[in-house]
Amino acid sequence: MNSFMDKLSEKIMPLANWLGQNRYLTVLRDAFMLSFPLTMFGSIVVVINNLPFFSDDLKGNLGNLFGNGQNATMSIMSVFVTFGIGYYLSKSYDVEGIFGGAVSFASFLILTPFFITLESGETISGVLSLDRLGAKGMFIGMIAAFLAAEIYCRITKRGWQIKMPDGVPPAVTKSFAALIPAVCTLTIFLFINAAVTGFFNTNLHDVIYEVIQQPLTGLGSSLPATLIALFFVQFLWFFGLHGQIIVNSVMDPIWNTLMLDNLEAYQAGKELPHIITKPFMETFTVGLGGSGMTLAVVLIMAFFLKKKQYKDVGRLALAPGLFNVNEPVIFGLPIVLNASILIPWVLAPIVVTTINYLVMAAGIVPPPTGVSVPWTVPIIASGVLATNSWLGGLLQVIDFIIVALIWFPFLKIMDKQADVNI
Repeated sequence: MNSFMDKLSEKIMPLANWLGQNRYLTVLRDAFMLSFPLTMFGSIVVVINNLPFFSDDLKGNLGNLFGNGQNATMSIMSVFVTFGIGYYLSKSYDVEGIFGGAVSFASFLILTPFFITLESGETISGVLSLDRLGAKGMFIGMIAAFLAAEIYCRITKRGWQIKMPDGVPPAVTKSFAALIPAVCTLTIFLFINAAVTGFFNTNLHDVIYEVIQQPLTGLGSSLPATLIALFFVQFLWFFGLHGQIIVNSVMDPIWNTLMLDNLEAYQAGKELPHIITKPFMETFTVGLGGSGMTLAVVLIMAFFLKKKQYKDVGRLALAPGLFNVNEPVIFGLPIVLNASILIPWVLAPIVVTTINYLVMAAGIVPPPTGVSVPWTVPIIASGVLATNSWLGGLLQVIDFIIVALIWFPFLKIMDKQADVNI
């Protein structure tokens, strides 16, 4: 068994390390984290404005008074992500990040239609639609930001800059140094937009949305794709690699887009289009004790196992586990490279996620509304906040029991084996 694990580790580790250290995936992760405080604020506003015991009239009045808290944050997430991509990618090339971010954002806006078409067919020009800056514009925003930042950095690295004499204030020097790379980059995007608009009478937003974003989000919202992603999270953690960061760097753009779709539908009073979203993954997987849903494992170790070493690890990991921080149990049990508990470690999240999906698909429990709940919010509270229903908290309790039932026999066997080894 150990020989098999060693060989498997040799095959998996290089790929996992490449994913974890890849420049573009790292930049994408950091760009989404840039928007995290803002989306948290927007989520709090949405939760307060739509508490389940409020009347529809009160919700409407609160929306009119405080709705901009959401409009200026979650609804325009593509703005922050595009700026973040430009900023962090430029920094990774040792180029001034603030100008890279500004150029990437401006390039995205150049490709964005400055008009909206009403249901009556009337076109209003000189305005930006919120959906272009939110869910619908997410993928074109990421593509434009990466391309713009790459072009800007390559031109900068070639030395095509206006150099100012000594004594000129640094802010002025940096602005002039960025002038030629910025003009060249923005000119390229201006011609791209002109070509698409002039020759094809459309815009890249709609092209990317139809050709790339819709198929990808459709795939990412499916149960099979979600279970595959979860499997790799657990499998990479087993080898001591942070599976959550590695897998999420690939899946987050899809899950966040699905989240924004749900939020828009929820705000409009429409049926929620997706079950799998970022809040679903955070609340009903990580929200049960961290990666692998280990809160139940910690409680079993602390109060139901006999060996002192396991009891101590369980009690030590209990407090952080309540806030979904589970490194103490992952490395203290340990879960890493512990073949005797590989089965429950991989199986429990897959079983629970499947049950959650089916329960929500059947309409028994409402899916997450699109409100972003911090992953550190304890069990039950996070479920209620994510779904705006007490049924979300109840489902987490049921999940907790299922995880405990899956893990319990394996932990008891491990406990007995410790006695034999002694």
